[in-house]
Amino acid sequence: MNVHAQGFLANRPSMYVFTGTSGANLSQFNALLEERGELPLQNRYNTYGLGYQARLNDFILGFELTHHQSQAAEIQSDRFQFRTSRALVNFGYSLTEEGKFQLIHYLSMGVGYLNVHVLPKEQAKELSVFLDDPGQGFILRKHNIQKGSSYFGSFLTEIGFQLSYDFPISNRKEALQLIAKAGYSFSPFENGWNLGGVSFDNTQSGAFFRLGTGISLPDRNFFYKDANLGISLLRGVYFSKPDKFNAQLEQQGYQPFEGRPSQIGVRILGETDGLLYGADVFNVALQGRATTTRTHSLNSLRVYANLGKKFFQYKNWGFGALGGFGYGNLRYSSVQENKPDFPALLDQRNFDGYLRNFGVFLKPEALIEYGLPITKRKIFDLVVTTSFGYELAVPGFKLGGISMHSYQSGPFATFGVGIRP
Repeated sequence: MNVHAQGFLANRPSMYVFTGTSGANLSQFNALLEERGELPLQNRYNTYGLGYQARLNDFILGFELTHHQSQAAEIQSDRFQFRTSRALVNFGYSLTEEGKFQLIHYLSMGVGYLNVHVLPKEQAKELSVFLDDPGQGFILRKHNIQKGSSYFGSFLTEIGFQLSYDFPISNRKEALQLIAKAGYSFSPFENGWNLGGVSFDNTQSGAFFRLGTGISLPDRNFFYKDANLGISLLRGVYFSKPDKFNAQLEQQGYQPFEGRPSQIGVRILGETDGLLYGADVFNVALQGRATTTRTHSLNSLRVYANLGKKFFQYKNWGFGALGGFGYGNLRYSSVQENKPDFPALLDQRNFDGYLRNFGVFLKPEALIEYGLPITKRKIFDLVVTTSFGYELAVPGFKLGGISMHSYQSGPFATFGVGIRP
């Protein structure tokens, strides 16, 4: 017989990653291409995501952060592609009792971002050459998170079913979870994703199928609740600046980036017998005006896998250390503010452009947390965290031939608020 620390209330948190495919017929844009003798675009896009789910008895609360990317398509000598991102909160109900097999029906609601571009196959790679003529193609963005995650917007929904099964891990209390998800994503408002006079609503819509894997903490594996898995929203302060990059901008008549980069992200953090593990996803961004007619942004998306140890726990207070290993990209975008709408935009394309690079990151940090029960039955804790650390790009990579070490590496402080079952 199982004995639970929370009586008859069974909770079962999990974290997972997934990938899949969806359909997206861009009918209006395809009609413009057909008028110019071009082939229509492929009717699908690929999905990659990170998710968190907490089950309380039969009710489900979760969060998913997803990235969606189309196949590249050739338009004469240029290349077309779209990318979207979504941040969704999931509400659901389990159709099975607590056990190794799970069948869940859920509804998701959230916000998104859309990037559509037509750019040359070969773009300028040196910053000085790029700044002489940044109008290489066109970039259209809605709710532009290249300026920062706070720019997410527009209402999106998703409905579907999730199948999952737990496999025991030898000598561990956690379980390996395999997941299959099927459903339909959609934007509920017509022309909610209109760019340049053309509807791109279907970039946020379509039937999907996804497969994933992750870690689950079944209640049946714990006599007392000596394990947990929570999620937090992070806000960071970075003590770094793109000094060399700014110097090159000023040298060529552009305004430099001012201030320090902003950071907003998500952390999923688990603990079992003092062992800490989890994942971080966050966006480090600078944005501003480049000239009287152009804006620019410097953006870095970073994804970490974390592992660490909690050294001290007294009542609601905890102290530990984490080490992170991750991937990060860096993108400088230069965008002209006034551009014509379609179809003229397809015929006169040279307005915008970007430079990009990517690399590996290391991140040691110290973590302080305070957990406060928010109900009398202690169903969830409100968790407040503070961390201090140092990010190191390995190796310190360049952008447009300019060293970005002063921007990509440096000390940081983060503050987080979240929940933990």
